[in-house]
Amino acid sequence: MTYDKLGRFGVWRPYFGFDPEDARELELLGYGAVWLGMSPPADLAAVEEVLAASESLIVGTSIVNIWAEPARAVADSFHRIDQRFPGRILLGVGAGHPENTQEYRKPYDALVEYLDDLDAAGVPAERRALAALGPRVLKLAAERSAGALPYFVPAAHATTARKILGPEALLATEHMVVMTEDIATARTAAADTAALYLRLRNYVSNLLRLGFTDADVAVPPSDRLFDAIFAYGTPEKIAAQVSQHLDFGADHVAVQILGEDYLPALRTLAPVLAARI
Repeated sequence: MTYDKLGRFGVWRPYFGFDPEDARELELLGYGAVWLGMSPPADLAAVEEVLAASESLIVGTSIVNIWAEPARAVADSFHRIDQRFPGRILLGVGAGHPENTQEYRKPYDALVEYLDDLDAAGVPAERRALAALGPRVLKLAAERSAGALPYFVPAAHATTARKILGPEALLATEHMVVMTEDIATARTAAADTAALYLRLRNYVSNLLRLGFTDADVAVPPSDRLFDAIFAYGTPEKIAAQVSQHLDFGADHVAVQILGEDYLPALRTLAPVLAARI
């Protein structure tokens, strides 16, 4: 299956903030996948550009928003790209957030319909994955796709997710990193990102379900929550925290370096992460 080629570590970047020319270097550094986030358009042009610039990277969408991008158009793009780069695209889809979507009905029902449409358009279940946090959508991810793509979660979430997904489904999670050893600097660098996601109830509900409190998920977050969601410190400390997802049952972790100048951090982390495999 495609996800067998992901390796243990990948890179998460917004689709509009990633230079395809960086893909080859990331590949040579040992990262197995690039995840293009922030709702890539249905034409998946950014995916195709990254695949063209690399030789073996898997490129995943993290995620295509089902409210914004019609399933038929996304399927057509998937087939176009898969024909050109066989087996190297993994289609991540999800329901996004009610705060960002004007026409928002029951996300579970909408996801099921979208998956039905992808089935009808010939997108194999094992070549797609779902943005999933809670039990119901995690179960759906295991039943109707390769697996789950959790985001903005502590490493301990993998334990819960794995129990629901079962042993065979893909669990590819994401972790945010600030390359500094100073917590005050890390908090400043991550402040806007933390505020953005802690104002979205999907993420807040998931964190509360995992045992965090209302005080933890306030803006700004508690030290306890900040330390669980954002990795900072020495490269060794960051690698240890990122790798905890694997220890708790994930198959793959997408490293998201906060900030525009992300390549130096990924260069530094690559050998330290490789030593933990």
